[in-house]
Amino acid sequence: MSDPITLEIIQNSLQATSDEMFAAMRKTAMSSIIYEVLDMGTGITDAQGRIASSGAGIPAFIGVLDKSVQFILSKFGDDIRPNDVFITNDPWHGGVTHLNDLVLAMPVFSGGAIIAWTANIAHNSDVGGMAPGSLSGDATEIFQEGLRLPAVKLIRAGVTDQAVMDIITCNSRMPDFLLGDVWAAIAAVRIGAKRLEDLAAKYTPATFKTAMDSFMDFGEKTALAELAKLPKGTFELSEPQDDGRTYNVKVTITDDEFIVDLRDNPPQDKGCTNTSRDGTIVCAQMLFKSVTDPETPANEGSFRPLKVLTTEGTVFHAQEPAAIGFYFETEVRVYDLIWRCLAPHVPERLPAGHFSSICGTFVGGTHPDTGRQYTIIEPQIGGWGAWGDRDGNPCIFSGFHGETYNTPAEISEARNGLYIDKMALNTAPGGEGEYNGGRGLVLEYRIRTQSGFLTAGYTRSVVKPWPLDGGEEGSGNFIEVDKITGKTEHYAFVSGLDLTTDDVVRVITSSGAGFGDPRKRNPGSVAMDIKNGFLTAERAREVHGYEETTE
Repeated sequence: MSDPITLEIIQNSLQATSDEMFAAMRKTAMSSIIYEVLDMGTGITDAQGRIASSGAGIPAFIGVLDKSVQFILSKFGDDIRPNDVFITNDPWHGGVTHLNDLVLAMPVFSGGAIIAWTANIAHNSDVGGMAPGSLSGDATEIFQEGLRLPAVKLIRAGVTDQAVMDIITCNSRMPDFLLGDVWAAIAAVRIGAKRLEDLAAKYTPATFKTAMDSFMDFGEKTALAELAKLPKGTFELSEPQDDGRTYNVKVTITDDEFIVDLRDNPPQDKGCTNTSRDGTIVCAQMLFKSVTDPETPANEGSFRPLKVLTTEGTVFHAQEPAAIGFYFETEVRVYDLIWRCLAPHVPERLPAGHFSSICGTFVGGTHPDTGRQYTIIEPQIGGWGAWGDRDGNPCIFSGFHGETYNTPAEISEARNGLYIDKMALNTAPGGEGEYNGGRGLVLEYRIRTQSGFLTAGYTRSVVKPWPLDGGEEGSGNFIEVDKITGKTEHYAFVSGLDLTTDDVVRVITSSGAGFGDPRKRNPGSVAMDIKNGFLTAERAREVHGYEETTE
């Protein structure tokens, strides 16, 4: 039964199963970072751990799952049984990202053999370590960042290993939330495994495997067809960073290869802004998919033409036991570095620079009503860069963070010990062009507890979003803290800053960069920008050469 129609039915069933896993996890998780923000991902791999299908969520997470499964396979070999569930979070043991991100994976058996794996990943609120929320800008080694789970069995042949579960929850400052989120992840891989078992029983394991293989071959064929349309050659970029370092990339495009060379880069950081080689590969995969075929589902075949070169011991290929908690700000830099390198050569496929930061914001303390520990974990939204024929989008997540959502003010206030005083567009100057970048965000948290804290990590604060074809750069990302003493403090990176009642934490994210000479902007559009409060008359004269007229 390997006719094209049957194969197409199986392939679509894989996608439906990934989506059902995602829905199951979203509806049963305890933490708002999962059920509201959707800081998670679900996926299916084949028996060898090659990604076959994925659900919604963060694109950077989907690329983790196949690497995690492949590590589990290499570690356990034949010691994998039906109804086993594995867990990992360590970047040198199949976890890829940082310790907050727990990966769960389950083998799917049919006819006595593994035919696939179901897997998911989600950011968990606290997994121990030196700081609440398990993230600290002061960490210098991974041991300080939380409990390491080096790909272990959490469930053995259907029976929970209670010792492992107790170790996980005992190390968390929020054990009930962590326990609930882990069981949501278990539920997701189990429902996915059941659907795949039924699918293989209906169409036979052999046909099931054929469908996976054919879909991956289709992914490769599609990627090569789009690769042929890209300009050929080697493109290079060196870009200064907020911390004074310079990052370098070379991208070589041929008829059958897309080579990303990141070997010439700084040594790994002594702090927590390193990333693993696997994490760097994920970023290259996201950009490669964006410039080849962003419309079709991603699978292992989609990335066969991609080759990534790194040097071990550099910031993009850190060695154990480097701290890695703020990996996401380094990975988004990789993603944006490749993007910026290629954008002038394929402007029809890539816009000007966006706010390009996760803007991870961690506010916590003791809840004034319940006395329990709380930690808000919130990536922020910001402005996207303009295209050659239209303005950029305002207030959406970075390309790294993908299909996710900000937490509603009502949820933040109900679940955490603070108030949301303001959520508005950032109208600061920046991002003007013939087409303007989208607006960023202004968000204010007002603290209710007497003993709170702020930890945050933002990039694109000093080196701002980059324009194209004569546009203006974006406005930059940063945090302001209004203390009750009347003092206002400014930060891009801050760790464990003491907060108290009625202190205000103000998140300010960047506008995207502009595209084209601002003086070519349609006067009617400039007038509308002024009317909407996005632009002052003085700024309109300065960058657009616009003079208001009255009739």
